[in-house]
Amino acid sequence: MKRILDSRYFLWVLLALPSFPMIAALAGGATSEDGRASTEFLLHPTGEFAARFMIIAMVITPFRLLFPKAGFWFWMARRRRYFGVAAFAYAALHTVLYLVDMGSIKAVLGDFWALGIWTGWLAFLIFLPLAVTSNDASVRWLGSKWKPLQRFVYPAAIATLVHWMFVHNNFGPALVHFVPLAVLEAYRIYRHFNPGTGSKTITA
Repeated sequence: MKRILDSRYFLWVLLALPSFPMIAALAGGATSEDGRASTEFLLHPTGEFAARFMIIAMVITPFRLLFPKAGFWFWMARRRRYFGVAAFAYAALHTVLYLVDMGSIKAVLGDFWALGIWTGWLAFLIFLPLAVTSNDASVRWLGSKWKPLQRFVYPAAIATLVHWMFVHNNFGPALVHFVPLAVLEAYRIYRHFNPGTGSKTITA
């Protein structure tokens, strides 16, 4: 069982599970109960899973600070990059579905300057280099520059939050996801500036 849990392939399958019904709906040309095409009704779940996996990747360090002896969070920390790449994969699918649903470059450009839209593009563009460099070769190549680059996930998270809140002017679901992240990050910052308050300081 431990070999299965430690397998990267098992984790990839686990992270891909939410996409299976989405891909089946797209392949089968499914429509929603109110008649929307799959490219439209899958926009929300793909975007939400992108945000959720990003949040999971970001809360690992605060939880390690809270529970420094918990083996689970050490296990998660060693696999943090997988969650980040999964977040980007769902964000990429979300973007492709949006472009297909809009139907033309003219429609995309006409929609671009809405607050809930350009912030989504900004988050995606920030995610792109983070995902591309989430591998051992990039870590070796970038050296000490790798961690500062990966910290751009924080402006990406802010852009994602604004995108989620304003794309349909519905603040509730976005805040339910991001407020716990904000609280945990506030704790991480507090611990960074007050390292003596805990038994272990984790900066990764």
